[in-house]
Amino acid sequence: MAEEREIDADAPIFAIAVAAELSGMHPQTLRQYDRLGLVVPARTQGGSRRYSLRHVEQLREVARMSSDGIGLPAITRILELEARVHELHGRVRDLEERVRAELEKRPGARVFAAGSTGSVVTLRHGTRVRRATEVVVWRPRTPIEAGDEGPGPKDERAD
Repeated sequence: MAEEREIDADAPIFAIAVAAELSGMHPQTLRQYDRLGLVVPARTQGGSRRYSLRHVEQLREVARMSSDGIGLPAITRILELEARVHELHGRVRDLEERVRAELEKRPGARVFAAGSTGSVVTLRHGTRVRRATEVVVWRPRTPIEAGDEGPGPKDERAD
């Protein structure tokens, strides 16, 4: 049975002629977009442009927006914002994984409190908090599931 591998959408694999054909544009248009910083491909050591699947999709999106009457400066900003969203989604996934791993390391840990010195104190379910020295600052609602909003702040005390 053949092993299935995920395709890296960011791998620079297409020469300019192929990227132009896949995007439905002229190669000179791709060169112009590169000069403007609109869709900037990777370069080989010899200086040839290499486009990824993500670049081809961006080129198609630029064509759609342009045909809708959106100007190149606005399209540039939209693409910048989309790239930022893509980056932030990756960071959120990484942080969710770190939280998941931390929760797995502490299966009995349910409530966190700030100690009198400012240190984080882990409390187990049913543990009473000394009100004069510790304040509950966070309690997870449920384990993080895919698509779940995850843990959030609560105003409850752990007593």
